[in-house]
Amino acid sequence: MNYFVTGASGFIGRRLVEKLLQYPDATVYYLILERELPMVAMLGQRWGEATARTVPIIGDLTQPCLGVADTDLARLKGNIRHLFHLAAIYDLKASAETQEKINVQGTRNAVTFAEAIEAGCFHQTSSIAAAGLYEGVFREDMFEEAEELENPYYRTKHESEGIVRRECSRPWRIYRPGAVVGDSRTGEMDKIDGPYYFFKLIQKMRNLLPPWMPMIGIEGGRLNLVPVNFIVDAMNHIAHLDGLDGQCFHLVDPTPHRIGDILNIFARAAHAPEMSLRVNALMFAFIPQVIRTGLAHFKPARRMRDQILKDLGMPADVMRFVNYPTRFDCRETLKALKGTDIAVPPLESYACKLWDYWERHLDPELFIDRSLTGSVKNKVVLITGASAGIGKAAAIKIADAGAKILIVARTQDKLLDVRQEIEANGGSAFIYTADIADLASCDALVQRVIEDHGGVDILINNAGRSIRRAIENSLDRFHDYERTMQLNYFGALRLIMGFIPGMLKKKRGHVINISSIGVLSNAPRFSAYVSSKAALDAFSRCAVAEFSDSGIEFTTINMPLVRTEMIAPTRIYEHVPMLSPEEAADLIVQAIIYKPERIATRTGIFAQVLHAVAPKLYAVVMNTAFRLFPESSAAKSQGDNPEPSLEQISFAQFTRGIYW
Repeated sequence: MNYFVTGASGFIGRRLVEKLLQYPDATVYYLILERELPMVAMLGQRWGEATARTVPIIGDLTQPCLGVADTDLARLKGNIRHLFHLAAIYDLKASAETQEKINVQGTRNAVTFAEAIEAGCFHQTSSIAAAGLYEGVFREDMFEEAEELENPYYRTKHESEGIVRRECSRPWRIYRPGAVVGDSRTGEMDKIDGPYYFFKLIQKMRNLLPPWMPMIGIEGGRLNLVPVNFIVDAMNHIAHLDGLDGQCFHLVDPTPHRIGDILNIFARAAHAPEMSLRVNALMFAFIPQVIRTGLAHFKPARRMRDQILKDLGMPADVMRFVNYPTRFDCRETLKALKGTDIAVPPLESYACKLWDYWERHLDPELFIDRSLTGSVKNKVVLITGASAGIGKAAAIKIADAGAKILIVARTQDKLLDVRQEIEANGGSAFIYTADIADLASCDALVQRVIEDHGGVDILINNAGRSIRRAIENSLDRFHDYERTMQLNYFGALRLIMGFIPGMLKKKRGHVINISSIGVLSNAPRFSAYVSSKAALDAFSRCAVAEFSDSGIEFTTINMPLVRTEMIAPTRIYEHVPMLSPEEAADLIVQAIIYKPERIATRTGIFAQVLHAVAPKLYAVVMNTAFRLFPESSAAKSQGDNPEPSLEQISFAQFTRGIYW
């Protein structure tokens, strides 16, 4: 028996061909674009030895009579018992023009082709989308009753089915699959579609919250999900039954789940929190249409909606499925499948396989270049305080990744050593000497960099000064506050404001400010240092709000304790865990790659939360620490501090990363 298949390389098509080839006497002809001929070998690997009974026919769905050559038309005429038309656009994000061209005109061309070769039966793979957003139960014998077909996908699927009904003189059968998900046996799926759009949301919830955390969610309408292997098995079986021409079959789940149930099923599969309390979205229907329309056109509301959907990888139209109003009667399909083992398996039985396949093969995060090289290669990166410690370690890593690294510090000799080390690794670095605490020196640095490199792509404000001294010992040392503010805040701010104009012109740029965990923990004895870093943090938060639509990113790193020369005067730090400069540099690398607004340790976040929830209790804890740890020798202008006590070391271990 001879078959002809359009869309044979597609998700359903290649499985259907595989199924048809199980008939020993079957020969399958399939349409393929000339430029897609290299795919023949790939399809052959899937179909195995039976590939010898397949014949690719060069053509084009968008051309009259499928663009098939006259010689092929003559060869196929009268020799095709079943023609399966599967080629179509199944994508809510596709343009209306593309869907019209493929779904509507493509179907018309396929019907013309079927007439030309005198095909035995024309099998049209339609979709439940052909019903539009019909309110109620849509039967298999219904067509003209479809409602709300404004969406291009719904409209073109409805129109293509109408072409078969009105224009095809050959015997025909129509199949309306539900939302096709992966294979229930393997989880295999080609692309993100349907419920998969919600997977990123579930993944974010799992990464943020423990699985036992109860969540509030939506109830929603019933979404009909069916695995691809059921679709193939059902189509193959029904196509070979006698007496069913001129009928339509709903290949759907007879008992579909509500959106809320589906999300919970996949949440269980992902070990993510479930929605214990679900709100029916229809309750918002009491809001007048004029208000809803006004909000939809309110620019700030649109931007927030679009940003959320972008972060989750969802097309805007997917939200229309939340209250999907249509139920699909499938009694004719069930009647045709009676006596077989072909049935839709419970979603609960294979949801874990779908989730696992998505997370291993389809998660958009897998296709983003998360390497440092991909983020900085050939870009201009300036880092201050690059002669030692965190700055030096970060400069070496960034230069090794292919960036044009500009290293800045006050001492040229040390910068020469850093450049020599970078060049020994095969990188290159440009030396700029400047005192970031001097505003005139900052301006001169900005001018030189713009003249030499046209500006910077990434600015890393790392240079800083720290003073560990109690306030009561600083009452006559106001200059301590002036010095730290001058370098840590005003100097960094001067560079930001100097390079921002160039970033605005290019509509891209990234500013990374090295702040301190002390801003989150309100570390005693560091009031001068923490105040200057807090000022820079506050500026960054304001800048994010202003530049979020300009392509300029700001990242604040609340750096925990790092073993550098800055902390050398305090001997207690010799006995507590802290980051190495290389580990601190890894946080800068993380900032460059992921561009988050803030990077902070769990200890820092916990300190901030505790202070917000119980400020009085937090003050007692911090005061206990303040009294437990003495002033450094530099602050007291005395000799070395005695060796730290066991109590001091234990407390520092427990609050690792925080300055004491």
